[in-house]
Amino acid sequence: MIVLGIETSCDETGAAVFDAERGLRSHRLYSQVATHAEYGGVVPELASRDHIRKLLPLLRVTLREAGVAPGEIGGIAYTGGPGLIGALMVGAAVARSLAWSWGVPALAVHHMEGHLLAPMLEPQPPPFPFVALLVSGGHTLLVEVAGVGRYRTLGESVDDAAGEAFDKTAKMLGLGYPGGPALARLADLAGPPQRSFPRPMTDRPGLDFSFSGLKTHTLTALAQSSRTEQDRADIAAAFQEAVVDTLLIKSRRALRQSGLSRLVVAGGVSANRLMRERLQDLAVNEAIEVYFPRLEFCTDNGAMIAYAGCQRLLAGQQGGLEIDARPRWPLDSLPEAEIPR
Repeated sequence: MIVLGIETSCDETGAAVFDAERGLRSHRLYSQVATHAEYGGVVPELASRDHIRKLLPLLRVTLREAGVAPGEIGGIAYTGGPGLIGALMVGAAVARSLAWSWGVPALAVHHMEGHLLAPMLEPQPPPFPFVALLVSGGHTLLVEVAGVGRYRTLGESVDDAAGEAFDKTAKMLGLGYPGGPALARLADLAGPPQRSFPRPMTDRPGLDFSFSGLKTHTLTALAQSSRTEQDRADIAAAFQEAVVDTLLIKSRRALRQSGLSRLVVAGGVSANRLMRERLQDLAVNEAIEVYFPRLEFCTDNGAMIAYAGCQRLLAGQQGGLEIDARPRWPLDSLPEAEIPR
């Protein structure tokens, strides 16, 4: 089966062609960073309009680069949620319309399931079962994964997600959008550690996350500083260390509680260099295996949606004629996808 994947959940337009036999045939991504940078964050209406302008041309290029004609497509997978409802509607409407005109099934894919399965696109994918740490702009989750659709949420953010905390803290520090990479670059300018920020909710049992208090602590530290470039770099470094350390502490706890020895880390924040270094150290010290997607598949992309959709289409699942877009969608509500042997 050859599947066309469409991703339009937020501020990146993604398209990909995945072949169940040959793997990923092509993928393309258009980023709206330049559009939203002057506003310091994503403007939902502008995001929707940009998806409308860019999606069809992107699909044409992706199909051409894959060497695939519309008649060879066996199904279409699109991001059905969670995400910005207007942006989701663009991708869902285009996917559903193409599926109807081509006479093929279409399926709404859970955005976080796409991230969770993104490491499966690598030459050495992680075998099931494993614990997944999903860290993106809008979500921070720890999930026990026994197979496609066999998910049990172990912990999640009770307020801001890690990526959201990075972006908001970057804004406090006067940095541009997107904030996460900008904050990481500023942190690289810090010297020896001068500050130590709290590791929220690590002093109690449980696997949930909270980063709103850490943001407040950072704002207080900034207000009490002289706001020199060195102060800002030290604060950025202390904040980054606290977030990364918190994610590691909770991941280690989740592995021990589940009795598993494999950790998959995916989502935009998984591209953070310090986080990858610390997780590699964790793998050595704890005798566990850690898997990441390649950097281009950490952020939102069509390849992960095409792959996830292909697994479910192969299992016989498909959507109806309705346009399926959900701004909120619990991951552990998804049905299991068992592919017939």
